[in-house]
Amino acid sequence: LLVGLYQLFFMDHVAPYAAVNETVEGAKHEGAQAGANLVNAVLRRAQARQKKVREELARQSSGVRLSHPDILIQRWEKQFGEGGAAALCAWNNQRPDIVARVNGSKISFQDFCDAWRKAGLEVTPHRFAPDRFVTLSHGTAITELPGFVEGWFTVQDPATTMAPELLNAQPGERILDACCAPGGKTVVLAEHMRGQGTLVAADPAPERLARVRENVRRLGLDFVTVLEGDISRPDEMRKKLAVAGPSEFDAVLLDVPCTNTGVLRRRPDARWRFSRERLLQACEWQKRILEGAGGLLAPGGRIVYSTCSLEPEENEEQVGRWLESHPDFKLVAGRQLFPPETGTDGAYAALLVRRKST
Repeated sequence: LLVGLYQLFFMDHVAPYAAVNETVEGAKHEGAQAGANLVNAVLRRAQARQKKVREELARQSSGVRLSHPDILIQRWEKQFGEGGAAALCAWNNQRPDIVARVNGSKISFQDFCDAWRKAGLEVTPHRFAPDRFVTLSHGTAITELPGFVEGWFTVQDPATTMAPELLNAQPGERILDACCAPGGKTVVLAEHMRGQGTLVAADPAPERLARVRENVRRLGLDFVTVLEGDISRPDEMRKKLAVAGPSEFDAVLLDVPCTNTGVLRRRPDARWRFSRERLLQACEWQKRILEGAGGLLAPGGRIVYSTCSLEPEENEEQVGRWLESHPDFKLVAGRQLFPPETGTDGAYAALLVRRKST
């Protein structure tokens, strides 16, 4: 029934009679004739009353019309205004783009585009960063694209580069990517470091580290150390880092677990799991991760705290609370990406620098 109704109301290139007939045939395949008769009756009535149904739908609440829970609609209207909240919901309901970042350490952007065009592929630069990212056609077989094996590119949204670029890792530094999976930010850090220094990519979820290791191997990042570790448990983390080498770092990247409200286009189910309780749980976890990172940082070192959330409690308010209890740190820069404006996933990042002892 839902598939048939979707075709009738939202798919302009599907003839109504075909939508009804094929859905009824599908119902016959799935069960008894009585079920198919019911589907047929409901769809034909919906087709006959389309105008009235659309008028009734237009009178429904924003949550019903835009398929979002009321709690998020209300929060976003307060934060972004009614227009901004509606634009965000519409964005979340779109099919997400497939975006690739060109690996500048392997190939120049121009040579990459030329190689793809020679292979007969359409190259569409992404508007947020048209000199580094391209948007791919849906249905593209990623592993069969020119340069995949050679490590010319990684599939990642432009928003994923904001935090590592804010960290500004330099060759020769000691860098910890403490919540690294699935590894998109790790490879950006590695590119900035040009293979010089120490880069440790850690994550508490061993099943997610497999993808990190695969990307590190494919891109030839031999100097990156990948390990299982939970920075919210600093004593345990120090023991594991002792094996990797450094006991303290020049910089730590924290892409912390969050409520994912900036990436609901890619994770549509997450909207229905959002609650005040889950938000508070996420904030508590983020606080513990920040505490763990502070204990691993060298004097004068820096932390970039980032989320894929749009919620103030997880972003600027979380950073503000932490700075109040850690006067040896200062906020140097912060940035929020709002998807309808940037054409990217939603994200937040803040650069925190530890003051040097006098």
